[in-house]
Amino acid sequence: MTTMPYAHDETDDQNPLDTVENIINANDWSFDRQGSNELTVGVEGSWCQYHLWFSWRSDIRAVHFSCAYDVKVPDKRFDVIYELLARMNERLFVGHFDAWREEGLIMFRHALLLNKQSDLETDQINTLVEIGMKELEKFYPAIQFCLWGGKSPEEALEAAMLETMGEA
Repeated sequence: MTTMPYAHDETDDQNPLDTVENIINANDWSFDRQGSNELTVGVEGSWCQYHLWFSWRSDIRAVHFSCAYDVKVPDKRFDVIYELLARMNERLFVGHFDAWREEGLIMFRHALLLNKQSDLETDQINTLVEIGMKELEKFYPAIQFCLWGGKSPEEALEAAMLETMGEA
């Protein structure tokens, strides 16, 4: 494998999380900035509270984004959840779902690799958050069916992806 040289001084004074913070302020969301390279945001979704986390890695010029459900997965259910997440990931074009067993969390994750100037456009972050939230909303019922409804991953996805037509 070949590695590309990288000059650290090119981006030391540029932090894309400042752009993210401006977007968060414009949406009037509450957030916490844990130093210059990390911030967290709480956003109310249709199903539950979502925890957004942004981090900046200047060494690889990447903004990492994760958005977690406010749901704790019992340790004994992780085998089923891992299978469900694999099936959910098959349906995604951008990002992926992941689980952090120690914290009991399920989240959507994606990273944006930036250019040498570490340019980050407002539209990039808005689109990323929109996609993440949309995917979380879409798959929330499947996770609930699997965790608490006793459904298999296949049954949970089938039930959650059922599209209703017309009005009752």
